[in-house]
Amino acid sequence: MPRHEPVSLTRDVEAVHIPSGERGVLAQGSWVVVQQTLGGDVTVLAERGGLARIAQADADALGPEYADLARKAAEAGAARLSGDFDEARVWEQLGTVFDPEIPASIVELGLVYLVASEPLPEGGHQVLVRMTLTAPGCGVGPMLLDDVQRKVLAVPGVRSADVQLVFDPPWDQSMMSEAAKLQLGLM
Repeated sequence: MPRHEPVSLTRDVEAVHIPSGERGVLAQGSWVVVQQTLGGDVTVLAERGGLARIAQADADALGPEYADLARKAAEAGAARLSGDFDEARVWEQLGTVFDPEIPASIVELGLVYLVASEPLPEGGHQVLVRMTLTAPGCGVGPMLLDDVQRKVLAVPGVRSADVQLVFDPPWDQSMMSEAAKLQLGLM
């Protein structure tokens, strides 16, 4: 695992504490250590311990290098979202939603159970996503659901998104892709 160097925050920044899901502010001048920068969001180890997620829009608080990484992630996301509706694009977007504690997407983790779409009479499509969490009491669950909702609604032609959290069947590691298992050292 690469060594991560501390970074001093250049401004106050709102963050979501992991795993509680509580929102708070990391103060300007606080030191954090970046753990992962997947999907544009940044997971950091805070100065006083514990993990927190800083949104892509606030990555500039970590300095120019991280602002540039966030900008590139946003540009890549925008490039994927041109053209007409295609359910495969919904899956592509879901592949950019990452659990802030685990360096794998919710698709690779096997958390997405169903994606279905239907045309709406007024035009566009309604998309249904059924997903689960790695643990029922996961405090970042609401944040992940918001991420899914936001990213699905960004797909061209999607007019509404119904994101449902289910716990049947219960998730277990056998639902992970081989790529995720390899990345996490489970194979």
